Amino acid sequence: MRLCERQKNFKSLLSQLPNIKHLEENNFFLIAGPCIVESKALVEEVAGRVKEITERLKIPFIFKASYKKANRSRLDSFTGIGDAQALSIIEEAGKLFSVPTLTDIHTEQEAAFAANYVDVLQIPAFLCRQTDLLVAAAKTGKFVNIKKGQFLSAGAMKFAVDKVKQSGNNKIMLTERGTTFGYQDLVVDFRGIPEMKSFGVPVILDVTHSLQQPNQESGITGGKPQLIETIAKAGIAAGADGIFIETHPNPAQAKSDGANMLALDKLENLLKKLIKVRRAVA
Repeated sequence: MRLCERQKNFKSLLSQLPNIKHLEENNFFLIAGPCIVESKALVEEVAGRVKEITERLKIPFIFKASYKKANRSRLDSFTGIGDAQALSIIEEAGKLFSVPTLTDIHTEQEAAFAANYVDVLQIPAFLCRQTDLLVAAAKTGKFVNIKKGQFLSAGAMKFAVDKVKQSGNNKIMLTERGTTFGYQDLVVDFRGIPEMKSFGVPVILDVTHSLQQPNQESGITGGKPQLIETIAKAGIAAGADGIFIETHPNPAQAKSDGANMLALDKLENLLKKLIKVRRAVA
Protein backbone atom coordinates (compact mmCIF):
# COMPACT_ATOMS: atom_id res chain seq x y z
CA MET A 1 0.00 0.00 0.00
CA ARG A 2 1.40 3.42 -0.94
CA LEU A 3 2.32 5.69 1.94
CA CYS A 4 -0.21 8.42 1.09
CA GLU A 5 -2.99 5.84 0.69
CA ARG A 6 -2.07 4.16 3.97
CA GLN A 7 -2.03 7.52 5.76
CA LYS A 8 -5.47 8.33 4.40
CA ASN A 9 -6.86 4.98 5.55
CA PHE A 10 -5.18 5.37 8.94
CA LYS A 11 -6.77 8.79 9.48
CA SER A 12 -10.15 7.48 8.35
CA LEU A 13 -9.97 4.64 10.85
CA LEU A 14 -8.85 6.71 13.82
CA SER A 15 -11.39 9.41 13.05
CA GLN A 16 -14.00 6.93 14.32
CA LEU A 17 -12.58 7.35 17.85
CA PRO A 18 -14.74 9.71 19.90
CA ASN A 19 -12.99 13.02 20.70
CA ILE A 20 -9.78 12.24 18.81
CA LYS A 21 -8.11 15.44 17.62
CA HIS A 22 -5.27 16.67 15.40
CA LEU A 23 -5.30 13.79 12.91
CA GLU A 24 -4.74 16.32 10.13
CA GLU A 25 -1.30 17.21 11.53
CA ASN A 26 0.38 14.02 10.27
CA ASN A 27 1.91 13.42 13.70
CA PHE A 28 2.21 10.09 15.46
CA PHE A 29 -0.57 9.53 17.99
CA LEU A 30 0.02 9.06 21.70
CA ILE A 31 -1.46 6.53 24.11
CA ALA A 32 -0.45 7.65 27.59
CA GLY A 33 -1.45 7.54 31.22
CA PRO A 34 -0.63 5.78 34.49
CA CYS A 35 -0.23 2.03 34.63
CA ILE A 36 -3.31 1.61 36.81
CA VAL A 37 -6.04 3.72 38.38
CA GLU A 38 -4.66 4.48 41.84
CA SER A 39 -7.11 7.29 42.58
CA LYS A 40 -9.37 9.81 40.86
CA ALA A 41 -6.91 12.58 41.67
CA LEU A 42 -4.02 10.78 39.96
CA VAL A 43 -6.05 10.03 36.83
CA GLU A 44 -7.24 13.62 36.51
CA GLU A 45 -3.75 15.00 37.12
CA VAL A 46 -2.14 12.83 34.45
CA ALA A 47 -4.95 13.04 31.90
CA GLY A 48 -5.19 16.80 32.30
CA ARG A 49 -1.48 17.39 31.98
CA VAL A 50 -1.07 15.14 28.94
CA LYS A 51 -4.10 16.76 27.30
CA GLU A 52 -2.50 20.21 27.78
CA ILE A 53 0.78 19.04 26.24
CA THR A 54 -0.79 17.26 23.27
CA GLU A 55 -3.04 20.22 22.53
CA ARG A 56 0.00 22.50 22.29
CA LEU A 57 1.95 20.02 20.18
CA LYS A 58 -1.10 18.95 18.11
CA ILE A 59 -0.64 15.24 18.82
CA PRO A 60 -3.69 12.94 18.76
CA PHE A 61 -4.08 11.61 22.32
CA ILE A 62 -5.76 8.53 23.80
CA PHE A 63 -5.77 8.35 27.61
CA LYS A 64 -4.94 4.93 29.07
CA ALA A 65 -5.17 3.37 32.50
CA SER A 66 -5.70 -0.20 33.60
CA TYR A 67 -8.73 -0.57 35.85
CA LYS A 68 -7.14 -3.63 37.41
CA LYS A 69 -3.98 -5.68 37.05
CA ALA A 70 -4.46 -9.39 36.55
CA ASN A 71 -0.87 -10.51 36.06
CA ARG A 72 1.14 -9.18 39.01
CA SER A 73 4.17 -11.16 40.11
CA ARG A 74 3.15 -11.55 43.76
CA LEU A 75 -0.14 -12.18 45.50
CA ASP A 76 0.34 -9.12 47.72
CA SER A 77 0.87 -6.74 44.75
CA PHE A 78 -1.61 -3.91 44.21
CA THR A 79 -4.31 -4.92 41.71
CA GLY A 80 -6.78 -2.04 41.81
CA ILE A 81 -9.31 0.01 43.77
CA GLY A 82 -12.37 -1.89 42.48
CA ASP A 83 -13.45 -2.60 38.92
CA ALA A 84 -16.56 -0.44 38.57
CA GLN A 85 -15.03 2.43 40.54
CA ALA A 86 -11.85 2.47 38.46
CA LEU A 87 -13.70 2.21 35.14
CA SER A 88 -15.99 5.06 36.17
CA ILE A 89 -12.95 7.22 36.92
CA ILE A 90 -11.51 6.49 33.46
CA GLU A 91 -14.86 7.27 31.85
CA GLU A 92 -15.18 10.55 33.78
CA ALA A 93 -11.67 11.60 32.77
CA GLY A 94 -12.50 10.98 29.14
CA LYS A 95 -15.55 13.21 29.41
CA LEU A 96 -13.82 15.89 31.50
CA PHE A 97 -10.92 16.31 29.09
CA SER A 98 -12.72 15.29 25.87
CA VAL A 99 -10.29 12.49 25.00
CA PRO A 100 -10.78 8.87 23.94
CA THR A 101 -9.98 6.26 26.59
CA LEU A 102 -8.36 2.81 26.72
CA THR A 103 -8.12 0.02 29.25
CA ASP A 104 -7.02 -3.63 29.38
CA ILE A 105 -9.32 -6.61 29.56
CA HIS A 106 -8.49 -10.17 30.54
CA THR A 107 -11.60 -12.33 30.03
CA GLU A 108 -14.56 -12.54 27.66
CA GLN A 109 -16.86 -11.31 30.43
CA GLU A 110 -14.71 -8.24 30.99
CA ALA A 111 -14.98 -7.23 27.33
CA ALA A 112 -18.67 -6.34 27.47
CA PHE A 113 -18.32 -4.87 30.96
CA ALA A 114 -15.40 -2.54 30.17
CA ALA A 115 -16.90 -1.56 26.81
CA ASN A 116 -19.58 0.35 28.71
CA TYR A 117 -16.90 2.77 29.97
CA VAL A 118 -14.08 3.12 27.41
CA ASP A 119 -13.47 3.56 23.68
CA VAL A 120 -10.59 1.11 23.18
CA LEU A 121 -10.23 -2.39 24.62
CA GLN A 122 -6.65 -3.53 24.95
CA ILE A 123 -5.61 -7.18 24.80
CA PRO A 124 -2.56 -7.80 27.02
CA ALA A 125 0.48 -9.34 25.37
CA PHE A 126 0.26 -12.60 27.30
CA LEU A 127 -3.35 -13.04 26.06
CA CYS A 128 -2.97 -12.11 22.40
CA ARG A 129 -3.58 -15.70 21.23
CA GLN A 130 -6.75 -16.17 23.30
CA THR A 131 -9.35 -16.60 20.58
CA ASP A 132 -12.44 -16.25 22.78
CA LEU A 133 -11.08 -13.03 24.28
CA LEU A 134 -10.32 -11.52 20.86
CA VAL A 135 -13.74 -12.47 19.53
CA ALA A 136 -15.50 -11.05 22.59
CA ALA A 137 -13.60 -7.78 22.25
CA ALA A 138 -14.39 -7.60 18.55
CA LYS A 139 -18.10 -8.12 19.13
CA THR A 140 -18.34 -5.05 21.38
CA GLY A 141 -17.74 -2.89 18.32
CA LYS A 142 -15.04 -0.96 20.17
CA PHE A 143 -11.52 -0.39 18.90
CA VAL A 144 -9.29 -3.35 19.80
CA ASN A 145 -5.60 -2.76 20.52
CA ILE A 146 -3.73 -6.07 20.55
CA LYS A 147 -0.33 -6.15 22.17
CA LYS A 148 2.15 -8.50 20.51
CA GLY A 149 3.12 -11.35 22.78
CA GLN A 150 6.68 -11.28 24.06
CA PHE A 151 6.95 -14.83 22.76
CA LEU A 152 5.67 -14.21 19.20
CA SER A 153 7.13 -12.98 15.94
CA ALA A 154 5.65 -9.90 14.33
CA GLY A 155 4.38 -12.05 11.46
CA ALA A 156 2.38 -14.25 13.82
CA MET A 157 0.22 -11.26 14.80
CA LYS A 158 -1.55 -11.49 11.46
CA PHE A 159 -3.65 -14.29 12.92
CA ALA A 160 -4.74 -12.14 15.86
CA VAL A 161 -5.76 -9.41 13.41
CA ASP A 162 -7.68 -11.95 11.34
CA LYS A 163 -9.60 -13.20 14.39
CA VAL A 164 -10.92 -9.73 15.11
CA LYS A 165 -11.65 -8.93 11.44
CA GLN A 166 -13.43 -12.22 10.88
CA SER A 167 -15.57 -11.44 13.93
CA GLY A 168 -16.87 -8.36 12.14
CA ASN A 169 -14.64 -5.62 13.53
CA ASN A 170 -12.07 -3.73 11.45
CA LYS A 171 -11.14 -1.22 14.18
CA ILE A 172 -7.84 -2.86 15.08
CA MET A 173 -4.46 -1.63 16.29
CA LEU A 174 -1.30 -3.63 17.04
CA THR A 175 1.28 -2.78 19.67
CA GLU A 176 4.91 -3.88 19.81
CA ARG A 177 6.16 -4.22 23.41
CA GLY A 178 9.41 -6.09 23.15
CA THR A 179 10.42 -9.73 22.87
CA THR A 180 11.63 -11.98 25.68
CA PHE A 181 15.40 -12.13 25.80
CA GLY A 182 16.52 -14.70 28.34
CA TYR A 183 14.58 -14.82 31.58
CA GLN A 184 14.82 -11.23 32.81
CA ASP A 185 15.01 -8.88 29.87
CA LEU A 186 13.23 -7.69 26.72
CA VAL A 187 14.51 -6.38 23.41
CA VAL A 188 12.70 -4.56 20.61
CA ASP A 189 13.10 -5.92 17.10
CA PHE A 190 12.27 -2.84 15.06
CA ARG A 191 11.88 -4.95 11.92
CA GLY A 192 8.51 -5.95 13.34
CA ILE A 193 7.05 -2.46 12.96
CA PRO A 194 6.98 -2.38 9.14
CA GLU A 195 6.01 -6.05 9.07
CA MET A 196 2.93 -5.45 11.23
CA LYS A 197 2.11 -2.29 9.28
CA SER A 198 1.81 -4.49 6.19
CA PHE A 199 -1.36 -5.97 7.76
CA GLY A 200 -3.10 -2.65 7.10
CA VAL A 201 -3.58 -1.60 10.73
CA PRO A 202 -2.01 1.18 12.83
CA VAL A 203 1.10 -0.02 14.66
CA ILE A 204 2.14 1.36 18.05
CA LEU A 205 5.39 1.03 19.97
CA ASP A 206 4.92 0.54 23.71
CA VAL A 207 8.09 2.26 24.82
CA THR A 208 7.88 1.83 28.58
CA HIS A 209 6.88 -1.84 28.73
CA SER A 210 9.60 -2.64 26.20
CA LEU A 211 12.07 -1.53 28.85
CA GLN A 212 10.80 -3.80 31.60
CA GLN A 213 13.02 -6.35 33.31
CA PRO A 214 10.53 -9.02 34.38
CA ASN A 215 10.88 -12.04 36.63
CA GLN A 216 13.18 -10.45 39.19
CA GLU A 217 13.92 -12.52 42.30
CA SER A 218 12.28 -9.84 44.43
CA GLY A 219 8.97 -10.40 42.63
CA ILE A 220 8.98 -6.74 41.56
CA THR A 221 9.54 -6.00 37.88
CA GLY A 222 12.56 -3.85 37.09
CA GLY A 223 13.15 -1.50 34.19
CA LYS A 224 15.48 0.83 32.27
CA PRO A 225 13.64 4.17 32.03
CA GLN A 226 16.86 5.94 31.06
CA LEU A 227 16.43 4.35 27.61
CA ILE A 228 12.90 5.64 27.00
CA GLU A 229 14.06 8.43 24.69
CA THR A 230 16.33 6.10 22.71
CA ILE A 231 13.65 3.47 22.14
CA ALA A 232 10.96 6.05 21.34
CA LYS A 233 13.12 7.83 18.75
CA ALA A 234 14.01 4.52 17.13
CA GLY A 235 10.34 3.54 17.00
CA ILE A 236 9.32 6.74 15.25
CA ALA A 237 12.23 6.39 12.83
CA ALA A 238 11.14 2.82 12.09
CA GLY A 239 7.67 4.07 11.14
CA ALA A 240 5.51 3.52 14.21
CA ASP A 241 2.12 5.21 13.81
CA GLY A 242 1.69 5.64 17.55
CA ILE A 243 3.68 5.70 20.78
CA PHE A 244 2.49 4.15 24.06
CA ILE A 245 3.99 5.59 27.25
CA GLU A 246 3.07 5.01 30.87
CA THR A 247 3.69 8.14 32.89
CA HIS A 248 3.28 9.17 36.51
CA PRO A 249 4.02 12.32 38.55
CA ASN A 250 6.32 10.26 40.78
CA PRO A 251 7.21 6.85 39.31
CA ALA A 252 9.03 5.83 42.49
CA GLN A 253 5.70 5.95 44.32
CA ALA A 254 3.62 4.29 41.58
CA LYS A 255 1.75 1.20 42.72
CA SER A 256 2.53 -0.72 39.51
CA ASP A 257 5.35 -0.66 36.93
CA GLY A 258 7.06 2.37 38.44
CA ALA A 259 10.50 1.02 37.49
CA ASN A 260 9.94 1.58 33.78
CA MET A 261 7.58 4.60 33.74
CA LEU A 262 8.36 8.08 32.48
CA ALA A 263 8.15 10.94 34.96
CA LEU A 264 5.27 13.19 33.91
CA ASP A 265 7.42 16.32 33.89
CA LYS A 266 9.69 14.76 31.25
CA LEU A 267 6.93 13.96 28.76
CA GLU A 268 6.67 17.26 26.90
CA ASN A 269 10.37 17.49 26.11
CA LEU A 270 10.38 13.89 24.84
CA LEU A 271 7.39 14.49 22.58
CA LYS A 272 9.01 17.59 21.08
CA LYS A 273 12.04 15.49 20.14
CA LEU A 274 9.84 12.77 18.65
CA ILE A 275 8.02 15.30 16.48
CA LYS A 276 11.38 16.34 15.02
CA VAL A 277 12.22 12.71 14.24
CA ARG A 278 8.80 12.20 12.66
CA ARG A 279 9.25 15.22 10.40
CA ALA A 280 12.73 14.08 9.41
CA VAL A 281 11.57 10.66 8.26
CA ALA A 282 8.12 11.56 6.86
